[in-house]
Amino acid sequence: MLPLRLITATCVALLKALCGAGPVTIREAARRVGRDVKAVHADVTALLLAGVLDRTESGQVEFPYEAVKVEFLLEAA
Repeated sequence: MLPLRLITATCVALLKALCGAGPVTIREAARRVGRDVKAVHADVTALLLAGVLDRTESGQVEFPYEAVKVEFLLEAA
């Protein structure tokens, strides 16, 4: 399960943009979501560490799934 801090609107938009795209560079991923490369790099790094994205041998990143179901539980503090 991903930590809640990783589930941000920018991460979801990034995953949607990468779904079915195959391997892309971080620069291309940033172009697809219309965001700064540095900001997308931070999201990509977090998603790589969480095992949601894969890095290819050529250094590109890939969302290797055709679909993902996301569930989360909200509890009172």
